[in-house]
Amino acid sequence: MAPYSLLVTRLQKALGVRQYHVASVLCQRAKVAMSHFEPNDYIRYDLLEKNINIVRKRLNRPLTLSEKIVYGHLDDPANQDIERGKTYLRLRPDRVAMQDATAQMAMLQFISSGLPKVAVPSTIHCDHLIEAQLGGEKDLRRAKDINQEVYNFLATAGAKYGVGFWRPGSGIIHQIILENYAYPGVLLIGTDSHTPNGGGLGGICIGVGGADAVDVMAGIPWELKCPKVIGVKLTGSLSGWTSPKDVILKVAGILTVKGGTGAIVEYHGPGVDSISCTGMATICNMGAEIGATTSVFPYNHRMKKYLSKTGRTDIANLADEFKDHLVPDPGCHYDQLIEINLNELKPHINGPFTPDLAHPVAEVGAVAEKEGWPVDIRVGLIGSCTNSSYEDMGRSAAVAKQALAHGLKCKSQFTITPGSEQIRATIERDGYAQILRDVGGIVLANACGPCIGQWDRKDIKKGEKNTIVTSYNRNFTGRNDANPETHAFVTSPEIVTALAIAGTLKFNPETDFLTGKDGKKFKLEAPDADELPRMDFDPGQDTYQHPPKDSSGQRVDVSPTSQRLQLLEPFDKWDGKDLEDLQILIKVKGKCTTDHISAAGPWLKFRGHLDNISNNLLIGAINIENGKANSVRNAVTQEFGPVPDTARYYKKHGIRWVVIGDENYGEGSSREHAALEPRHLGGRAIITKSFARIHETNLKKQGLLPLTFADPADYNKIHPVDKLTIQGLKDFAPGKPLKCIIKHPNGTQETISLNHTFNETQIEWFRAGSALNRMKELQQ
Repeated sequence: MAPYSLLVTRLQKALGVRQYHVASVLCQRAKVAMSHFEPNDYIRYDLLEKNINIVRKRLNRPLTLSEKIVYGHLDDPANQDIERGKTYLRLRPDRVAMQDATAQMAMLQFISSGLPKVAVPSTIHCDHLIEAQLGGEKDLRRAKDINQEVYNFLATAGAKYGVGFWRPGSGIIHQIILENYAYPGVLLIGTDSHTPNGGGLGGICIGVGGADAVDVMAGIPWELKCPKVIGVKLTGSLSGWTSPKDVILKVAGILTVKGGTGAIVEYHGPGVDSISCTGMATICNMGAEIGATTSVFPYNHRMKKYLSKTGRTDIANLADEFKDHLVPDPGCHYDQLIEINLNELKPHINGPFTPDLAHPVAEVGAVAEKEGWPVDIRVGLIGSCTNSSYEDMGRSAAVAKQALAHGLKCKSQFTITPGSEQIRATIERDGYAQILRDVGGIVLANACGPCIGQWDRKDIKKGEKNTIVTSYNRNFTGRNDANPETHAFVTSPEIVTALAIAGTLKFNPETDFLTGKDGKKFKLEAPDADELPRMDFDPGQDTYQHPPKDSSGQRVDVSPTSQRLQLLEPFDKWDGKDLEDLQILIKVKGKCTTDHISAAGPWLKFRGHLDNISNNLLIGAINIENGKANSVRNAVTQEFGPVPDTARYYKKHGIRWVVIGDENYGEGSSREHAALEPRHLGGRAIITKSFARIHETNLKKQGLLPLTFADPADYNKIHPVDKLTIQGLKDFAPGKPLKCIIKHPNGTQETISLNHTFNETQIEWFRAGSALNRMKELQQ
């Protein structure tokens, strides 16, 4: 081992202008800090090992990596009931991460809890409120001005309650976590559905709603249904135009948007070693699109290399010591096994309108012509939390450089979103950013931007049919630009770059030729780029605010007249009675994501004000009665009007209501506003064929009843003009179905059975009115 002084020198050099508690970070090997920013919070591999040994002895079988990390964080490993897909686990996560759009409500709930400080290391990341308009610096200045009230609230709340604060411009939450906080074996929860990005560094990182984050920050064991484990065995190796993104695009095509629900996807096999650490993060990140609880890769030399390059050699060395606990046991059992030969995998592009509609790039042009999708590409967009690493930018620049050598620029508009300030500064230094500008690109701010609808798009009118290609993760209707006629396709950054240069979906870079400025035809060579910079990363500007040791004098102000922030009032408790004569607010037809339930884009500015953001409730959902969005019948006036207005009318007149949904209701984002809004406006239950995991939990947390048809065909028995009575709540118990009486306008009735997944703790949330109400009861 190198002398201590040499290690200190190397670490200081790697960290550039930023100063850390070097002596604390480079403490004795048994005490390695979780991050440079929290020198007194240590990685507890010893506790992980102890818990794994207890559970292994109890179960008497080999364990998957997912099981090792999850069970290694059990609150009571000796007595916890463990059955995949059945029991609820009580876990002790290592840390919490929140992005600014969801952190507002999470911190408002934490303030309501009355607790003085967070119990685990926690961070807030400002990445969602920066709209893409003109380019990085101008857009960032504008965002700081427009969102000053919200940023001040988050900064002061972080300082008051012991939460680290990453200022606007620092980068996208998941890239910041990968660079600074994720490590092999960590259990991290984040208030964003793409938190699984950290699985690329061998951690179990799970997206949750804000109320779940509040539980963990309050020091309460966090509950998770014991996940099943889907194994994806990778053989062969990546090469040519095939990228890590193609692995998850292929898996999405196999499993669909709900195939991973209730499961952790665990990648393993000899093919893993051909994928970079950031490439593994890409695969785990987009695993959210198949409904998976999270995804994870086993610890290997690619992760060690990344940890060392990001100034965390001490963590890599410690992980080496405990490596047996950071990989799956030989002979472990998977509930489902998928095998992918990377030698045979071809570049893919998925879409439009759903991330599981998979096509080989070689075929998408013909499919588009057959289906009537526009083949001309209006905009190519690279970056996002899924694909904004140094390697991603390097491979894209390698493609762009070839085009420039032949006198070509992009035929389509082209935008680039760096994942973090560190990535931005490093690609500027190493020339990638300039190459991407030279080919026609605009470098946007280090933020989510168009990926989440923060895009002031000017090149088309709303309703105009067009195609865009992105390296993002989601492509739901209207997600990127609020235009329902935008056909969005997701693929790798290098394929986006090649397609933007060609300007058409019919171009296949593996086989097709471009014509240079000199009239000569040429073919793009498969891109090659370093996975990590040859020199150290350039950290760029210091954008981190450490919480002060003494925050007793810190104030957190929320103006009662603010249109952006609103202190929360407790929801009403259950009255002890069955829910009689519920009015149906809307019977939803088809896909209903959290984007349909609580739209993002321009609505992001109201994420801290529950009443204002409730004006977007279900405005994107399609009403089965008339096939329209945001148009439902008011059962009292018989007039059709916007969904939020109708819900407010019912609330004002004391009419409780219910929503009827289809399959995988609430897929997509972790945003708990999709649960808070219906509760705020008087909703009592959501009845569907099936739910996405995070949304179902969020509904429970806010005192709503997420229920499923025992017979999915019963969805067809209910009509928007019916009234429903839900019976059995007085004897509400885990595993015990509830009855639903459907009252038709002609006086006839039908009785159907409704299932639920509530456990005893969650039933207490319902009775108390919300999980937060229950927390306060337990404090008294």
